[in-house]
Amino acid sequence: MDKRREEKIFQMHAEVCKTMSNPTRLKIISLLREGEKGVEELRRRLGLPKANLSQHLGILRHRRIVSTRRAGLNIYYRITSPKMIKACDILREVLFEQLQEGEMLMKNLRK
Repeated sequence: MDKRREEKIFQMHAEVCKTMSNPTRLKIISLLREGEKGVEELRRRLGLPKANLSQHLGILRHRRIVSTRRAGLNIYYRITSPKMIKACDILREVLFEQLQEGEMLMKNLRK
């Protein structure tokens, strides 16, 4: 891979990670793993004001993590690539492992 392309990939990777660094956006992605959802369902399940939800969905859409479909007045969101869910799952597995290791370390220190 040429240097310029590699730099572009690092920049894009950083932007996606920055987008994913918000807990609300991670919750949106978690809900969308179940399948396409309308804005109203997302709002109700997350308990967010519509304006706040729209802002987060806009960020996810801008990064092409989610895509939309319009049906009349309703807008539906879905995950653009199943690989994004796979990446989130792998990271969650690592985090759970780290949490378990930390708990085991604390148990050993108490002995």
